[in-house]
Amino acid sequence: MKKSDLQILTKFRKALHQYPELSHQEKETAHFIVDFFEPLNPSEIIEKLGGYGLAIVFRGKEKGPRTLFRCELDALPIHEELNTNHKSKLEGKSHTCGHDGHMAIIAGLGLGLADKPLEKGEVVLLFQPAEETGEGAEKVIKDKNFAKIKPDFAFALHNLPGYPKHEIVLKKGPFAAASKGMIITLKGKTSHAAHPEDGNSPTEALAKLMVGLQVIPQSLSPFSLITVIQAELGEIAFGTSPGKAIVRATLRSYDDETMSLLTTNAEQLSQLIAKEYKLQCHIDYTESFASTVNDETAWEYVNEAAKSLKLKTKHIRNPFRWSEDFGHFSAHTSTMLFGLGAGKSQPQLHEPTYDFPDDIIPTGIKMFETIIQQIHQ
Repeated sequence: MKKSDLQILTKFRKALHQYPELSHQEKETAHFIVDFFEPLNPSEIIEKLGGYGLAIVFRGKEKGPRTLFRCELDALPIHEELNTNHKSKLEGKSHTCGHDGHMAIIAGLGLGLADKPLEKGEVVLLFQPAEETGEGAEKVIKDKNFAKIKPDFAFALHNLPGYPKHEIVLKKGPFAAASKGMIITLKGKTSHAAHPEDGNSPTEALAKLMVGLQVIPQSLSPFSLITVIQAELGEIAFGTSPGKAIVRATLRSYDDETMSLLTTNAEQLSQLIAKEYKLQCHIDYTESFASTVNDETAWEYVNEAAKSLKLKTKHIRNPFRWSEDFGHFSAHTSTMLFGLGAGKSQPQLHEPTYDFPDDIIPTGIKMFETIIQQIHQ
């Protein structure tokens, strides 16, 4: 990579970092991306894909396979604690998952495609909205324009703090867990705090449910996890015995079948406890992520790219417990998500001091370029 291109991409990344936008609000980020790509004269720019998503299409001289490379547009509702010139200018919002760096990598891939056009096939650079809420990939797939970019292969990477810089982390099959947010509402009857016996407080049921949910995975053989993340009981009114409780929990598993079983067991426990205490029970779900499953052929392309670039690789045995909505693409095409080491001392993702390390940008670009060379020559 030319030194001048890296300087352009670093400046690009830091500009994005200063103006992070949350899921479904990535309007200005999308404009910034379009302004970057228009002078490069791609074959087509598809806007408003599944929200503020963008597909930048580069077509070769001859017909051939279509390959998609994905990055994410959105940031997080986290207060940043950086002391740099490019720190977030928007209070309470930050690129603390490194999506600004992922966008810089895909932008760098675009610079290369503009400089050296494809011989055959198409490459689609997807800037996907709303990854953090698990909704963006599904909205892109349901968009009427997805048919124009539906790929033969789809690739994405995620930077990984805690791993040496430039190390490639990969795995066949499940790579990242499925997860979903579960919201359980228990409804009884309020009464005067002096006469709780006249009402029906969900206090005991709430306590039993919070403990019971987290024990459920012990009875399942494949990996699964339930984490109670928040609970509410009644209102702040010292004269009132509560009549309503809400429990919020995150369910995780390495595969969608185990997630289905985990969900069923959690629902049955909730209904059983509600019945025991004569409470109404209502259950909702939010932020559902499918398991991200890596295709074997796509895995070969990534593994070969790492080998030809003489990069260190780490072949992990167990999938990551975190979730990625890239898994939704697995149902429609051959996909591969891999990790790019961000440094052993790098703050973890979603921490307030996290900042994407710019020196791994060229490594991400080279990995994707080498995959393109294998598929499109």
